Amino acid sequence: MSTGDQQPVRSGFDGKTTVDEVLDSAELTGKTAIITGGYSGIGLELVRAMAKKGAKIIVPVRSPEKARESLAGIAGDIVTHEMDLGDIASVRRFAKQVNDATSRLDFLINNAGIMACPETRVGPGWEAQFGVNHMGHFALARALWPLLTATPGLRVVALSSTGHKRSDILWDDIQFEKAPYDKWVAYGQAKTANALFANALSRRLRDSGGLAFSVHPGGIFTPLQRHLEKEEMIALGWLDENGELSELAKQGFKTPEQGCATTAWAATSPLLDGKPGVYCEDCDIAEPTDPESPFARFRGVDAHACSDDAAERLWEISEALLETA
Repeated sequence: MSTGDQQPVRSGFDGKTTVDEVLDSAELTGKTAIITGGYSGIGLELVRAMAKKGAKIIVPVRSPEKARESLAGIAGDIVTHEMDLGDIASVRRFAKQVNDATSRLDFLINNAGIMACPETRVGPGWEAQFGVNHMGHFALARALWPLLTATPGLRVVALSSTGHKRSDILWDDIQFEKAPYDKWVAYGQAKTANALFANALSRRLRDSGGLAFSVHPGGIFTPLQRHLEKEEMIALGWLDENGELSELAKQGFKTPEQGCATTAWAATSPLLDGKPGVYCEDCDIAEPTDPESPFARFRGVDAHACSDDAAERLWEISEALLETA
């Protein structure tokens, strides 16, 4: 896959489309989905929408009490099991529970993540944003391999972000052991890793009929911003001087119902058949970044996030790192 594969398909949807509009004609009865981060923000909205259409939803939860409160008002077949993406042993325990109890898996939605957090280490010393956003989900996919390869038509959706534009993979210093930690560079690297994961996984699912995609959900105010101070969000232009949503944010940010729409579209749209590994935004395949566009920082996908060679290199590194966990 390359930027040449990044050609929109004219889905008929856009950045303001809601998840219910995307799933309006979908029939998900009898299908099973795992949605990480499914009890907060856009993940919670996706659980609600997919459960309403008949899917059985499995939600890994780091905080069972919070999950019970969040999911209490949602109707449908929803089950939870404990899992912490920063603890590979817990990821493996979760996967064993699912493998033992489930005969099919139609959707794996890697929705959970952290953003711009203070320097933290997880697992055997991994930088936390790379460790949680990428390695935790990589470990989950590897542990669920029997299910991923047993269900024809399976789709895996990895949530990336326009944040991928901030950094390629820091091939010589992924864990920030040499250079000073930069929370936004670390976030960018993790989001690039999410896109490359879907690229590499798509080739490994080819023989079993599965597909993998990455998506940029858009800008949404959710608990993802919990590590940002108000002053920083004002400096970023997200809030005004009074701490209220800025005019720029009001125009460009999405509601949670809109923010999970691209994920739902990538999970269900027949327009993506035969287009493995592509990066999507606003309920369509994203175009390659146009460096001349005034929106280059916010739209499109950079070449480093859709490189087959980089995806394979990261997969090999990830396999090696997983052996140490």
